[in-house]
Amino acid sequence: MMRRYKSLVLPFFCVLFVFLVTGCKFENSGKTSLTDQSKQVFVTPEPEHEMVFNTPTPTPTPEPTAVPTPSAVKKDVKVKGLYLTGWSAGNKERMDYYIKLIEETELNALVIDIKNDDGIVSYESKVPAVVEAGTYLKKYDAKKLLETLHAKDIYVIGRIVCFRDPAYSKKYPERAVKHVDGGLWRENKKDKEITWLNPCDERNWKYIVDIAREAVELGFDEIQFDYVRFPDGDRSKMNFGQTGFVKHEVINNFLAYARKELPDVTLSADIFGIVCVSPEDREDIGQYLELIGKELDYISPMTYPSLYARGQIVNGIKFPNPDLEPYAVVYNTLLMARERLSKVENYKADIRPYLQAYTASWLPEGSYQKYTAEQYRQQIQAVYDAGYEQWIFWDANNKYDPDAFLKE
Repeated sequence: MMRRYKSLVLPFFCVLFVFLVTGCKFENSGKTSLTDQSKQVFVTPEPEHEMVFNTPTPTPTPEPTAVPTPSAVKKDVKVKGLYLTGWSAGNKERMDYYIKLIEETELNALVIDIKNDDGIVSYESKVPAVVEAGTYLKKYDAKKLLETLHAKDIYVIGRIVCFRDPAYSKKYPERAVKHVDGGLWRENKKDKEITWLNPCDERNWKYIVDIAREAVELGFDEIQFDYVRFPDGDRSKMNFGQTGFVKHEVINNFLAYARKELPDVTLSADIFGIVCVSPEDREDIGQYLELIGKELDYISPMTYPSLYARGQIVNGIKFPNPDLEPYAVVYNTLLMARERLSKVENYKADIRPYLQAYTASWLPEGSYQKYTAEQYRQQIQAVYDAGYEQWIFWDANNKYDPDAFLKE
């Protein structure tokens, strides 16, 4: 009897042992190892900058791995736009007004400051160099702004002032344009001492392009470089830390670097209108019409009649008071640009001019006029007559005559 009992108990404990072992395995099969959990940290949650900005843009790998180049989808838009400062972009009442104006007229785009010529980024940037230097100020919420504008099918161009940068250049004077007598070279205008980043210093290239990369990740449709040049003024007082360089080659190399870092991003640059009139780099600032557009999608000559010298000759025509003849000045400037670029093989950039929306009241009496809808339309017609389709209006105060734009 005892043997029979033992013979029954032994198999029972064997079965129980197997059940407990396999049961533990089944229980553990629903868990993830520490290794798997560490991998999921970068797969399941949203990346840090997307949690902050909530944009559906490409995701860079978390630090310390290098951030990959964003891949933007280029939009085929015939831009008819207005320029806005960061302060305007952050003012709800003003933005509601501009959005309504765009909805009701032919306008379809806005150029909004990312970094103005004060050197300050207009939103809460996460670029390490910007954060470290403290060179940002939250003028607008980039996430909310872009979501609102894109919901209205508005094309958004982000303007980045490149080398005119008193904030970062004073923070890191070793990267600034120096004065030959020591210290920083200063541009004295409007009672402000403006300092510049040195275009020859490639560390500054990275700083600018890193800001552009973040802006693309946030959702800006295009990056527009402004002040992409050397400073004007007394060149004999400027020290760039080296000699023997060619200015337009430095600027073109910077743009080539930007293109390499942002290969799929729509890139544009502002240039002086006179660059379309003057041969090569006569202005000695690094802007050479036939060369500067090779890495860009658009160039935007600032064809503001008020900026042309009195008596300026454009396309063989002398203009005693250019501001009084907006159509002719814009038309002949663009004709010259078209003629020159027609001789350049594989020139990439199309022309999308900036037009004048302000009244140049600082000019002598009798040499300027009030710019209203009539002067706007004259410039627009000049663009079309010269064979181009796109334009942007500029007024530093963002006051535009709504009657200038055709109703939808």
